[in-house]
Amino acid sequence: MEKKTPNIDKQSLIIKEYVQWLKLEKSLSPQTVEAYLQDLRKLLDFLERERKDFLDLTLDDLQHFSAGLHDTGIHARSQARVLSGIKSFFHFLVMADYLEADPTELLEGPKIGFHLPEVLTVEEIDRIIASVDLSKAEGQRNRAIIETLYSCGLRVSELCNLHLSDLFFDERFIRVEGKGSKQRLVPISGRAVREIEAWLEERAQGRIKPGYEDYVFLARWGNRISRIMVFHLVKELAQRAGIGKNISPHTFRHSFATHLLQGGANLRAIQAMLGHESITTTEIYTHIDRQTLREEILTHHPRNILYARRHGLLPPADE
Repeated sequence: MEKKTPNIDKQSLIIKEYVQWLKLEKSLSPQTVEAYLQDLRKLLDFLERERKDFLDLTLDDLQHFSAGLHDTGIHARSQARVLSGIKSFFHFLVMADYLEADPTELLEGPKIGFHLPEVLTVEEIDRIIASVDLSKAEGQRNRAIIETLYSCGLRVSELCNLHLSDLFFDERFIRVEGKGSKQRLVPISGRAVREIEAWLEERAQGRIKPGYEDYVFLARWGNRISRIMVFHLVKELAQRAGIGKNISPHTFRHSFATHLLQGGANLRAIQAMLGHESITTTEIYTHIDRQTLREEILTHHPRNILYARRHGLLPPADE
């Protein structure tokens, strides 16, 4: 059977409508929209090779596409992300009445092993903050950055985009713009307020480039601090503090949520503070808390201690 040549003009029009839907209906940021389009381009490349139109695709076609992702060596998590983007596109096609049924409904993604993020203890966080060299020009800024990441559970992009006009220290809140330009109010600790206020005093004496007057955290040359700079800062301070864990700025966000849960905070409250759209994303911290509880039981339960002593894993009780 001869393959049908797809209608390229119609495809281009539909994709333009899809982009508008992502921007206006879903309120996604330009970066997120581009990520969705990158996923869609992989499908369009597949369609070009197969000489098919996406309005005619079947579940078998999509399974063939999915298998091709695996065959090219793309990691399972990346495969899952691409398929999630493709499902979003077909959801739009149904919503916009281009399709009556969604062929991706039964499309299964790759099996992904459950991975718990790295978490720092309070003592380790204190060591990292203490390792900041306050004699350096950027020392107080760096202390304020680490304290804010941990105190407020911010994403690194949220920290870099924090404005002076977002600080409400009298009310002990800051305003954060998260994914999809969605804003939320996050409580801030007194210690973080003190560190930021000390930094703002130094900031006022330094160089500030035009257009960056309202950004809280600035690089030494006066523009907004970058994500890469914060990433390198965290790595450097962790190494200086003698912490061997593989950490990033996001580790402080994981630690913030985990410590709140361990302290008895409500999961819904943690969800609101982190800016998670779905509670299932926040529920990963219940797994971390259970893992910590399991380690505590294995370490301190009398039967486990007795077993460890009998098998030479701990010294006898009289030593």
